[in-house]
Amino acid sequence: MGSLGSVLLVLQLIVAIFLVAVILMQRSNGGALSGLGGDSGIGGLLSARGKGNVLTRTTAVLATLFFALSMALSIYYSHVEIHRASIVDGASTAPVAEENSVPEVPTTPEKPSEPDVPVAE
Repeated sequence: MGSLGSVLLVLQLIVAIFLVAVILMQRSNGGALSGLGGDSGIGGLLSARGKGNVLTRTTAVLATLFFALSMALSIYYSHVEIHRASIVDGASTAPVAEENSVPEVPTTPEKPSEPDVPVAE
């Protein structure tokens, strides 16, 4: 990853933190979707309250920056070749156990011993 990618990632992180902070500072009016089918309609958008205050405008600017940085990061990483290491590649270079460390297994089965328990006739 180049220095441009690092800078974009750091900017993305800073913008995301500020965006969350600004959204959490806004006051909830309780009726966020009330203008969809009620009496307020378009009239609420043209009032002084609908124009937006500093927090609303800051949220819009930060959201635009967030999406622009997301697009820039996706374009940047689409052109960067990333070398991924596979788990299978690492397994092929694993050390092999020595022959002396493996216990010997008998090749011919031994005859089972007779039980010491007396058999009733």
